[in-house]
Amino acid sequence: MESQLILETSIDQWELKRGKVRDVYDLGDRLLIVSTDRISAFDWVLPNGIPEKGKVLTQISKFWFDKIDEANHVISMHPSEILDEETVQKLDLNGRSMIVKKAKVVPIECVVRGYLSGSGWKEYQQSGTVCGIRLPEGLVESDKLPEPIFTPATKEDEGHDENISFERMIEEVGEEVATELRDRSLAIYQQGAEFAATKGIILADTKFEWGWDGDKLILIDEVLTPDSSRFWLAEQYKPGGAQPSFDKQPVRDWLAGTDWDKNSTPPELPAEVVQQTHDRYVEALKMLSGKGLA
Repeated sequence: MESQLILETSIDQWELKRGKVRDVYDLGDRLLIVSTDRISAFDWVLPNGIPEKGKVLTQISKFWFDKIDEANHVISMHPSEILDEETVQKLDLNGRSMIVKKAKVVPIECVVRGYLSGSGWKEYQQSGTVCGIRLPEGLVESDKLPEPIFTPATKEDEGHDENISFERMIEEVGEEVATELRDRSLAIYQQGAEFAATKGIILADTKFEWGWDGDKLILIDEVLTPDSSRFWLAEQYKPGGAQPSFDKQPVRDWLAGTDWDKNSTPPELPAEVVQQTHDRYVEALKMLSGKGLA
């Protein structure tokens, strides 16, 4: 693959799509994805970010892409193969960048839940179901489900993704594709959950994104990171309420305790919240991979 990459001297020549936390550069037949340290909450990008967050997420994804048995979009983790080293250093691209295949994105978030939490718990309280799937009576928040369930959602550029039924997913992408994505997503979740358990971590739920590489479906975006998954410490697990997780919960908790109305520019995060959040992300990387931040 490396021989196909062409050394360039400027990142500015490429079209940029800026997401909430990622910058995506269009290289023509492939993409450069840069995970920044920006952080979002309640659909807002906050004024200050979390140092090294982008590197942690990229390196956790790399760990899983290497470990799980699935075709994925990664070509290289080395931006110096397409940019001169001075530019790479100046833009702090090492450790937070992926050169990937350009895939046609499937417009569905493939969510797998092994535990009853988040929006799934809210729906269950109202109807005893999650995305239309009937669950046993008497479950409490954070309970382990009898078996993992596939609960797709729409991909929305603005606002929250919307949980949908599997039947609705079939209407969107067809039965054959929907079935393949469901089965492959469940298999990855199972593999990830079994490995995480050996590290003292519960993988409560996660979401996958898929894309078409020609006529084949491949795993894209990030995979099994604290931003796309709920990770809980097994030793602290206690059903019956929300669980501490390896994600940006300190950010959400702090914001919820302010008088911010969620409809205007959010306040700047205090240093202690930034540090707490940073430490959670880094700890997730260390526990899962056995390695610190590269």
